[in-house]
Amino acid sequence: MSARTDVEASQTQASTGITPETLKQKLEDSLGATHVDIEDMSGGCGQMFQAQIVSPQFAKKSTLMRHRLVNNTLKVEIAAIHAWTPKCFTPEEWEKRQQSAQNAQK
Repeated sequence: MSARTDVEASQTQASTGITPETLKQKLEDSLGATHVDIEDMSGGCGQMFQAQIVSPQFAKKSTLMRHRLVNNTLKVEIAAIHAWTPKCFTPEEWEKRQQSAQNAQK
């Protein structure tokens, strides 16, 4: 990343206050998320995020309803960034994925 990009990244994050940590905290507080992993896909400029979110509030909800729940929670933050991609799981779904990944590595 160039020095110019680093400066721009710092200015963007400073002006919006949006960081992976602030997004994670809000999701944990608002949705009771038990696991949140947020990756800045923009190379550090804070404008493109991908997230894995695990919350019991997703139980018995379709993917669309889960995304709506997350997007409503982060309405202000999403309006200030370029791209947001959530992947939402219940704790049971997450555990099953983790076990499948471990079995695939064996």
